[in-house]
Amino acid sequence: MAAKLNRKAFTHARKLIESGKVEHDVRDDWSEHAPSADDENKYIEKHGFAAFAEWHLGRDDEGSDGTKGRVSFPFGDFKKIHRCAVISLESRAAQHGHDDIRDAAKKLLELMDSQ
Repeated sequence: MAAKLNRKAFTHARKLIESGKVEHDVRDDWSEHAPSADDENKYIEKHGFAAFAEWHLGRDDEGSDGTKGRVSFPFGDFKKIHRCAVISLESRAAQHGHDDIRDAAKKLLELMDSQ
């Protein structure tokens, strides 16, 4: 996967943090807090794929338009940004050499922690 930073999602995440829509959970909570595939599908049906993509820091221009394979590194539950998700995605991005996504996640964590 050739994931790159999804700048629209980064802007969306910053706005969520600045408006206080943050879940200050702990690192290992994301597996329990992440939306299910059914929740994702319902969100896409209601809001469209572009809105769904704004909840993912990664984008892959080689993926098919309008598919979940086009986005990666989710950071929230469609209501709030989750600290546990950002911690998790920062680690995964670093492991796979996605430095721009890793660095964006670090910035989001710093912003969350300063609130």
